Amino acid sequence: MLDLSGQAAVPCANQPVSSTTRNPLRVVLDTNVLVSLYVFADSRFALLRDCIENGQWCAISSDTCLAEFERVLAYPQFGLACAVQRAAYSHYVQCVTLVSALPEVNRATSTSTLPHCQDPDDQKFLEAARDGSADWLVTSDKALLVLARRDRLRNLFQILTPEAALAALQAS
Repeated sequence: MLDLSGQAAVPCANQPVSSTTRNPLRVVLDTNVLVSLYVFADSRFALLRDCIENGQWCAISSDTCLAEFERVLAYPQFGLACAVQRAAYSHYVQCVTLVSALPEVNRATSTSTLPHCQDPDDQKFLEAARDGSADWLVTSDKALLVLARRDRLRNLFQILTPEAALAALQAS
């Protein structure tokens, strides 16, 4: 299976879907978190990036999530040269597993098992987490975080801020 950059997607370890202590932990990262980790190299969250790169976490994504990351990297407000954009994107893509490459993908025919995010552009992250049997969706997006506070996910996966993910890592 090839990812959007044409490179082979590296599949995660095939762990039982119901396990909450799965190793590696399956994690979906939203675009804001990816920009923090792969463009600005936010040192507060360096451990999160290390978890992805050393295989402690299995980063899960979808074609639509990766396309958004690639598009956001080109935003003029970041002022990133094309080479920097490609490097950030390629660096993450080398570590990610596409939902479609997972052997036990459980694609629902609709999003009926998921709450609808107030921001429709963020629904793709919920879908990637569900379809990839993720343990965590790490985000700083308020529209996604409100779903966690309202306990609308029916124990499918947890939505965590980067700070909460870091605290959970440091506590383990």
